[in-house]
Amino acid sequence: MNAFQTTADELAERFGLTVRGDGGAIIRGVATLAHAGEADLAFLANPRYRGQLAESRAAVVVLREDDADVAPRTALIARDPYVAFARIAALFEPVAVRPLGIHPSAVIDPDADVSPDAHIGPFVSIGARSRIGAGCTIGPGCTIGEDCEVGDGSELIARVTLVTRVQLGKRVRIHPGAVLGADGFGLAMEAGHWIKVPQLGGVRVGDDCEIGANTCIDRGALEDTVLDEDVRLDNLIQIGHNVQIGAHTAMAGCSAAAGSAKIGRYCLIGGAAGVLGHLEICDKVVVTAMSLVTSSIREPGEYSSGTPLTDNHSWRKNAARFKQLDSMARQLHGLRREEK
Repeated sequence: MNAFQTTADELAERFGLTVRGDGGAIIRGVATLAHAGEADLAFLANPRYRGQLAESRAAVVVLREDDADVAPRTALIARDPYVAFARIAALFEPVAVRPLGIHPSAVIDPDADVSPDAHIGPFVSIGARSRIGAGCTIGPGCTIGEDCEVGDGSELIARVTLVTRVQLGKRVRIHPGAVLGADGFGLAMEAGHWIKVPQLGGVRVGDDCEIGANTCIDRGALEDTVLDEDVRLDNLIQIGHNVQIGAHTAMAGCSAAAGSAKIGRYCLIGGAAGVLGHLEICDKVVVTAMSLVTSSIREPGEYSSGTPLTDNHSWRKNAARFKQLDSMARQLHGLRREEK
């Protein structure tokens, strides 16, 4: 249990916030407006929840200047309440203290280089010529193959697999079940049979990236699959071989990028969205959930595809009409020619 506690004044000083009300208000935890107790800190970022302020029991609420007048108790004024709350909430997250060194059940190749300042957990396997940097945590059941590098301060939480030729930057965090460096999906057809194309590249992940549970990032066919710094991938994402993802881009769960796609910086890819192979998406593009990118995107902005949810009866009628669009367009074109 986390016994950490602080006050509104201490948080204001630490994070550059402004206090309205009792700066000595004690905070022992964080919660939503609706469920906060009398020693909790909550936040208001979405105006839809403004009506919950009056009923909230929170000791302190992080909010914008415009909402300060309706805060029932102490307020911390922030330019971006959600960002401020994220930083404050991190103070209350319990962090396990892991002993330095190698667990007796781990299997380390003699040619591997493991920092004495790293934690190597139970049933870990580390292959030849792989390097584990200072301050790393390699959790239980992780497998690190040959010729991999894990940068300083990185954490592989549990059952993470780095197959081969995977390079992680500093402070990379990978959640359970993720697989990096597996074969890319490269096949050539000859005489009715598939021939496997060797995947001779690797995977390079920049500093401060986070990769969600059961996400897969394939190694490149010739060159590397690359994630630049501060890329954030949710759970159950597929990144194909030779994909490039620009810095500070985030992809939500069950999305996918096919081989050799190039995604720019500061992009947001919604849940279950797909990007076809060999396409390019420029910087600062938002692709909404369930969309399929079938051509390159050259201009920043928000993009969507597909049809909105509707009742099945209406959907069937519209689907039937969709099949008739080509003939309808031809008829319309013919009518316009007749008018001329």
